[in-house]
Amino acid sequence: MSLKLLIANKNYSSWSVRAMLVLDHFGIPYELVRGRVRSVDVTNEIATEWITDWSGAGRVPVLRDGDLTVWESIAIIEYLADKFPAKPIWPANPRTRALARAVSAEMHAGFASLRNEMPMNARRHYEDFRYGAETAADIARIQQMWSDCLARSGGPFLFGAFCAADAMFAPVISRFRTYGVKMDSVSAAYADAVWELPAVKAWLADAAAEQTVIAKYEL
Repeated sequence: MSLKLLIANKNYSSWSVRAMLVLDHFGIPYELVRGRVRSVDVTNEIATEWITDWSGAGRVPVLRDGDLTVWESIAIIEYLADKFPAKPIWPANPRTRALARAVSAEMHAGFASLRNEMPMNARRHYEDFRYGAETAADIARIQQMWSDCLARSGGPFLFGAFCAADAMFAPVISRFRTYGVKMDSVSAAYADAVWELPAVKAWLADAAAEQTVIAKYEL
């Protein structure tokens, strides 16, 4: 098997999940390599030494295809789309594909307040979690994007059928559920559709079974 995907874990590592869901949903064979992650220790940090053996960026995920190494989730997804053109990883229509890439790029580059205030933790659920105005603005923007895309496509996913853009937002849905974010009806229906996907269910089951605890992500 030529493809290998290096991740840290499935509970906390939202970027790992994005690339992994594309591989799993589209039935692309690969070997999953789990890096060593510190549990509770004096720094509460994820160890990075093993990551730099794969990529100088020192971050997960990292994809290896033979002697080629690709890092950054969105770059990995683009490489997979090029390598497996028969797989509908992006929408076939060029205009629709451009929109799917635009919302994915905005997710990749933005929403810093949401990331910082609501760290990824698929195992947890908090009641009455309070977040600030900047995070509220991030949440509103995300739901606006979802509503706009769903209005164009008719759903159930952002661009009709599941594609890379939905994989980019799956960890956001996890955050919304972890922190009890109230969604409008359109966004809630979309979130439910993503949550019912076999690849998503498998991810969540594996995340629940992991034993690693990183204290700074356990609010």
